[in-house]
Amino acid sequence: MRILGKYLTDLGIWTLALPLAYFLRIEMQVTEHASDIAVLTLMALPIKAAVLYLFRFHRQSWSKIGVWDLFRIIQGVAVVTMMVLALNFFLRQGFYVPRSVPVIEAGITIMLLSSVRLFSRIRSETVRRTDVRQSSRKVSRVLVAGAGEAGTMLAREVRRHPESYMEIVGFLDDNPMKQKEWYLGYAILGALDDLPELAKRHQVDKVIIAMPTVSGDVVRRLITMAQEAGIESQTMPGLYELLSGNFNLAKLRKVDVTDLLRRDQVELDVAPISRYLYDRTVLVTGAGGSIGSEIVRQLAKFNPKHVLLLGRGENSIFKVEGEFLKYFPEVAFTPIIADVRDYQTLEHVFSKHRPQVVFHAAAHKHVPLMEANPDQAILNNVGGTRNLTELALQYGVERFVNVSTDKSVNPTSVMGCSKRVAENVVHRASKRAGKNQSFVSVRFGNVLGSRGSVVPLFKRQIESGGPVTVTHPEMTRYFMTIPEASQLVLQAGGLNNNGSIYVLDMGKPVKIVDLARDLIRLCGYTPDVDIQIAYSGMRPGEKLYEELLTDEEGTNATRHSKIFQAKTSGLADDVFEGLLEDLFEAAIQQDVMEVRRQLKRIVPSYSCELLAEEEANAAKSDGSSVSKKKVKSNVKLTKKFTKGDRPGGVLIANTANTVSGS
Repeated sequence: MRILGKYLTDLGIWTLALPLAYFLRIEMQVTEHASDIAVLTLMALPIKAAVLYLFRFHRQSWSKIGVWDLFRIIQGVAVVTMMVLALNFFLRQGFYVPRSVPVIEAGITIMLLSSVRLFSRIRSETVRRTDVRQSSRKVSRVLVAGAGEAGTMLAREVRRHPESYMEIVGFLDDNPMKQKEWYLGYAILGALDDLPELAKRHQVDKVIIAMPTVSGDVVRRLITMAQEAGIESQTMPGLYELLSGNFNLAKLRKVDVTDLLRRDQVELDVAPISRYLYDRTVLVTGAGGSIGSEIVRQLAKFNPKHVLLLGRGENSIFKVEGEFLKYFPEVAFTPIIADVRDYQTLEHVFSKHRPQVVFHAAAHKHVPLMEANPDQAILNNVGGTRNLTELALQYGVERFVNVSTDKSVNPTSVMGCSKRVAENVVHRASKRAGKNQSFVSVRFGNVLGSRGSVVPLFKRQIESGGPVTVTHPEMTRYFMTIPEASQLVLQAGGLNNNGSIYVLDMGKPVKIVDLARDLIRLCGYTPDVDIQIAYSGMRPGEKLYEELLTDEEGTNATRHSKIFQAKTSGLADDVFEGLLEDLFEAAIQQDVMEVRRQLKRIVPSYSCELLAEEEANAAKSDGSSVSKKKVKSNVKLTKKFTKGDRPGGVLIANTANTVSGS
């Protein structure tokens, strides 16, 4: 009934517009042509009724009328007006129709139909504003930083939704062309640096940063000024959300973790990615982890034929499966609960599904835990990688992308060293690859917001009142966002340079203590005043500075400006294979010191305090001959396995009692 009522109201207004147009045109002569006017009005009635229905005027929400709704009204009225003007020549033969009457009628119709809707919107918003004023809840006075598309959209949303309990005071913008202008009835009060003064002058409660594309430095500067002024701060979501029309006031957020990134985010060229992912069967190991799950989200956009979600953690895979069903229902996928060390299960997966692209993101990554459990780091990070590369070679996988880390460069930890060995495993597989196969590794730094990274830990510590624990005041790391890391992995597969190790240009490294201070400020607190920073000391296997390249590697440019190719070098294949078997043997025997010794033989740049202490003690002791004998026996074992006496391939040991990356 409500829709019918709106339809009849519009029809009545449009019908009355014609007699009113005649009255405005010929004034007192209306009575002389009353019969002509009545006949013409009745003749036009079915045409107007049809146009109203076809243009869906009655389906418009009057209380939320906008510019596009008004444009639709103009379109419909213009259609009828053009028809009347075209027929005017014939109508003039029997009726009195001044040429200006159809035009006047159109103007009256557009004005009246728009006025009815505008009145309905004003009435609706007035009622809501009255409810807000009568509420005991405080209305926040808001400054909007940025008078661009995002800022004006925000102001429009606030005006349309009084229930947001916000009142726009004005805009801030550094563009001199916008100074002293008004947008949507709100003035540009000053530049961004005027925030403290304007906040005090206008009794502002909150600043909303409506500049989704600015750098993190600008965001941090505004947050700092807001804190000094004693007001709250929030930011708008990304521009892609605004342009898609999905923005609403509920999406205003506290400053995001990506605001900690002290450089512009890297935007990768995704066009080449579609060429090798479209209509392909793709296997992602560690699909439930931070990087693996984001790889899945990114690659699903390129219309793969089938996605295999492989991981050991059932809860994580269950969560990713739920996302797939919700956001990518058109993409076929299969969740697989499996351990990358389980060669038999992996072989079943490869033989059944025949993946054409593999992204290997399953790994143990926590440095202190792997220092305490070096055997598990080898079995999972190295053994799992070898299992996958062997199967990829056997089943003709087109692209194999291994996820590595900057901790593999001049490693000081078992975890980092295991990833360096895994890089070597992938590089060795690349030498055996077929003509249409490509095996590469991707090396990047710490990932902001990933599971187990410092940011979620810092957030929990801040929420509990502190202190925020930093291992060392000079500890520095390279950082990137989860989408950046995942897109880099996809991009590396698209570069298709077999045997490469790719490195992302991540700008300058950031001190962890500076990151902690930034996060404290972004959460609305003052470092060392509201939230204290405490130094806990370096943990086993950690080093102060991470590196992306070894001294001997260097880089070559690629066709992507932010991705470089490391110049690889390593042991001869036969030597590496023998040492690798010795490493696996030590891990199976859970001889943690022998694991470290074998890692040192494979990666000479590996720096291990425990090995250094052992060598120092051996030099001082009288049992140096025993040490020499042990070294000699290890050399014999290496030679034996180099000759191929030990079968290559699978390594599984007590899989029921160990844990792999998910």
